[in-house]
Amino acid sequence: MHVWGDWGRAVITADGAPVTELRDPARNAAREELLKPAYHRHDPTLVQRISSWVWDQLGKLLDRLGSVVGGDGTTGLVLFLVLFALLAGGLWWRFGRPRRSAARAGALFAADGPLTAEQHRAAAAGHAAAGRWAEAVREQLRALIRSLEERTLLDHRPGRTADEAAREAGRQLPEHAAELIAAARLFDDIAFGERPADQAAHQRLAELDERLRRTRPAPLSPAGGAA
Repeated sequence: MHVWGDWGRAVITADGAPVTELRDPARNAAREELLKPAYHRHDPTLVQRISSWVWDQLGKLLDRLGSVVGGDGTTGLVLFLVLFALLAGGLWWRFGRPRRSAARAGALFAADGPLTAEQHRAAAAGHAAAGRWAEAVREQLRALIRSLEERTLLDHRPGRTADEAAREAGRQLPEHAAELIAAARLFDDIAFGERPADQAAHQRLAELDERLRRTRPAPLSPAGGAA
């Protein structure tokens, strides 16, 4: 026995229990049509929906703060800003300034063409004479690294950072590895961070540059050589 309705048909199974089977091609076709992207081009994006939700939550929080302390909501806004400042201060204390990550991402040499080590040294000396210590520090470390490249202790690699250069040079000159790492950190802090430069910082790099110019890599010991 089959009983037809507006939206489907009733089927009597073998055990006598009716089961309704939906059949509405027009409704299904309409649903599929409305799912097409053309009808959703102006829908808010996921980012917009998240942003709207965040602002809604902030508004509700301000309303609750205002209702607790009374008044026109100004006191609630002040409390919210105080809480936000405390949260930001806690994150700052926990993770510190993000300058080290920015420094590691900074390339050592500019992309306007390579200079020789002597050219970098001359530029560093000119900046130092004018009291431009930050520029003098940058050029002095560039002179140091370029000199190692010219001596083939380092390969020429565009985009290399100061930290990378120092680690690689330290493997070639292990007796100066710690000094090279410290020099790279000094460069990063001054060039990309907020550390002020001074004459002592420039002099420290200039002296290291001079020591490295007089240093030769240790020769490799022959394997299995006769005594």
